[in-house]
Amino acid sequence: MSDFTTIRRTGLPRVVLRWLQSLDLTVSPRHFRRDFSNGYLIAEIFSWYYPEDIKIHSFQNGTSLAAKLSNWSQLGKFFAKRNLKPIRELIDGTIHCKPGAAEIFVQDIYTMLTNRRIKHIQDEEVDFSDRLYQDKLPMVARSTASRAIKTNIKLTEILVEPNINKNRQKVNAIINLHLQRRCLEREQYPERFNIKPTLGARAIRRPSAVSDSTLNLQRDKSWHVSSAASTEIRGKTGVHFKTIQVKQAERLPFDVHLNIGTYVKGL
Repeated sequence: MSDFTTIRRTGLPRVVLRWLQSLDLTVSPRHFRRDFSNGYLIAEIFSWYYPEDIKIHSFQNGTSLAAKLSNWSQLGKFFAKRNLKPIRELIDGTIHCKPGAAEIFVQDIYTMLTNRRIKHIQDEEVDFSDRLYQDKLPMVARSTASRAIKTNIKLTEILVEPNINKNRQKVNAIINLHLQRRCLEREQYPERFNIKPTLGARAIRRPSAVSDSTLNLQRDKSWHVSSAASTEIRGKTGVHFKTIQVKQAERLPFDVHLNIGTYVKGL
């Protein structure tokens, strides 16, 4: 099988595939979800770099849940000893065969052991749901809420974590994502869901006599004219301002006004 076909099937960069081939693993990975889920190949990869810490004979290359938990328990102790901090979501996704989890985890191990960065995978958001696959399907073929729960929650997750509250949180998160996708579909294709337009949507919009852009243009012109005039006055050094004092007439006292009014009435 050529490298191009392998890259298309696994989604791994060519440099990571060549790195895996150079390790000369006992088992050649073909189906990444299945082959990396038990942790045996992960242990074999680290044994090439840390042979004194990982003894490959203590790991089981089996598919049972007990073998998976035993292998990953030993790997967890090794990570803690060497102060390696792989992303926990990648480990859980690899154990439970989530879509794309094993591929991303292998690339994370590659950057961890070789100190090389893979831009296109480390800059993307980690999402182990079947959202990308569902987006490619026509709407009539997409999963319902119950089907989405069955697809995105594996049986091994429930067996490993029997806590009802945590499993309920996972179910609620899947349902919320499903509802968000349905709301987006309703907005994009309202005719398919028999959604009638509202009265505001059916109303005819007529442009106003004076548009907002015209008003903003007039405001900008008036502001530029006023600012230019003030700048011109400030720039003239020969302009002098003279203060004019205006003297107002003195007011008569209150009793004088009163006497004048009495005198007029007497007349």
